[in-house]
Amino acid sequence: MRIKSSVTIDDVAAAAGVSTATVSRVLNKSLPVVESTAARVRAAADQLGYVPKAAARHLAQGATNTLGLLLPGVSDDFFRPLVSSITERAAETGYTLLIAIRPTGRAGQAHQLPLGKQNTDGLLIFDQSLYDGELQRLHAIHFPVVLLYHAPPADLAVPCVLIENREGMRAITEHLITGHGRRRIAFLRGPIGNEDAQQREEGYRAALAAHGIPLDPTLVGAGEFQEAPARATVAHWIAEGRNFDAIVAGDDGSAAGALEALRQAGRRVPHDVAVVGFDDAPRACYLSPRLTTVRAPGAAVGRAAIDQLLRLIAGQAAELRTLLPTSLVIRHSCGCP
Repeated sequence: MRIKSSVTIDDVAAAAGVSTATVSRVLNKSLPVVESTAARVRAAADQLGYVPKAAARHLAQGATNTLGLLLPGVSDDFFRPLVSSITERAAETGYTLLIAIRPTGRAGQAHQLPLGKQNTDGLLIFDQSLYDGELQRLHAIHFPVVLLYHAPPADLAVPCVLIENREGMRAITEHLITGHGRRRIAFLRGPIGNEDAQQREEGYRAALAAHGIPLDPTLVGAGEFQEAPARATVAHWIAEGRNFDAIVAGDDGSAAGALEALRQAGRRVPHDVAVVGFDDAPRACYLSPRLTTVRAPGAAVGRAAIDQLLRLIAGQAAELRTLLPTSLVIRHSCGCP
């Protein structure tokens, strides 16, 4: 049982240094309370694992029939198949899905956690949508949580669903080297601190090292998993006269930005510069030229995560680490016919 029934409203009031009436007003949103005080109350309730009686009854009876999904956004191609697969799998298993958007950089503010024991039976959490302290608190009260695209801290036994980033990126970089003779291979990295981004850069570096190609730091730049930053980086390389014959992009969005920068500069793809990406987002096959990329199983990640979460909710053991394979998708932007 994950309900801490011994924690009372009096405990929350004492921890926050306010009256029980104030705690009630904050948690029930019945009357306005000064935000600094309200934040203190919410933080105390979260820290103690307090669940209001009505919510506790629902949880104890398993009556919410709701799963939560915490994301940094849903606006780009990457999230659509993931969210769609999670929604469909939740419905298949008789659950409603609540989705909350928590932009990167907002994590760490415990009182802003919109989903949890008060309104769901368990949570799916995308990379960087929750900070370690919040994850530790959820784990401490045995609340079911599964991480997407992010491994937990070493001291927390929290299930995660990951994809094979390193080998996928190494394989596509080696394709440029062995299949097309490219040696001056630039790299558009993802956001600093992003686990997928770090592993993909490691795969790129490993491919260069395996073929005796020295890493040129001037050909590693910001792509940020976004089109505009990648376009700006490639335009800067061209303006600076950097010599490169291929670009490995951290994702398909940054690959699209690279293609646009090269087009504006009059560089032919793949004749002058080969370009490859990662994810196999829906638009990858509609870019010009069609994008060679690494297929990441986004829909499979969503389904696997739901299945592991349901095991936890049922009190069963879950796989702590699910690693799904990636595969090359060869199109035209690398130089293949």
